[in-house]
Amino acid sequence: MISGRERALNYAILTLFAALALLPLVGVVSSALTPAAESGPSFTWPHHLDLGNFSTAWRQGHFATYLTSSLLVAVSVVLLTAVLAILAGFSFAHFDYPGRSVLFYVTLIGLMVPPEAFVIPLYFNLRDTGLTDSYWSLILPQTAQSLAFGVFWMRNFFRSVPVSVIEAARLDGASDWRLLWRILVPTSRPALLTMAMLVFMWTWNEFLLPLVMITDESKRTAPLGLAFFQSEHTTQYSVLAAASIIVALPVVASYVFLQRHFISGMLSGAVKG
Repeated sequence: MISGRERALNYAILTLFAALALLPLVGVVSSALTPAAESGPSFTWPHHLDLGNFSTAWRQGHFATYLTSSLLVAVSVVLLTAVLAILAGFSFAHFDYPGRSVLFYVTLIGLMVPPEAFVIPLYFNLRDTGLTDSYWSLILPQTAQSLAFGVFWMRNFFRSVPVSVIEAARLDGASDWRLLWRILVPTSRPALLTMAMLVFMWTWNEFLLPLVMITDESKRTAPLGLAFFQSEHTTQYSVLAAASIIVALPVVASYVFLQRHFISGMLSGAVKG
């Protein structure tokens, strides 16, 4: 038990850090709502709200196309990563075969290799196969990037499932396939949603791969489109702030919608080694 003074100090410290974290966000929102004639590079508080900056950014920046591309890529990567991570995680957690540990740790190397280290050879490999300037040049590499984390995450969750549950399913005659999809996967919903949220966020924010792989404007993702939009509107601070909010809004909205499951997954046995 902690005293009232300690509790008050904890809340004061948390409030201070929350304010420091929220202050830049408040600045971006206020800039996006400031009329273009009053906007500037410093923090400004608008005399009246102007929602026209969002429509201007949406229309001039072609963000409908960019958001559609990002959504297609991100959802595809999340689905592929989830299916492959479930299968591989189950295999590493509950099957015993030669080289299992070595293969698992080799898979984890993907967590330590930054995209900058392989993006150039990856570009030439995909160009030789005719996949550059297509959605596949974004979906396949980002699925491979996310898979190391996904396998690690799901393997640890499956290992945290009580042995009695698995033994009971075996005694009832459940096959490995049925045990996985009918028993383990439904119980792993918080862990799966947490993994999906993280992979979606990483994929949505990816900038380097689209910059290298995509030249067709219609296939640009939202962060890449925002960079080109910024280069064309360097002094239109209100419009730039509105465009930034438009690009960030899907990730923020998905987090708010899945917040309870996300926190549950982070605090559950999904991270148990």
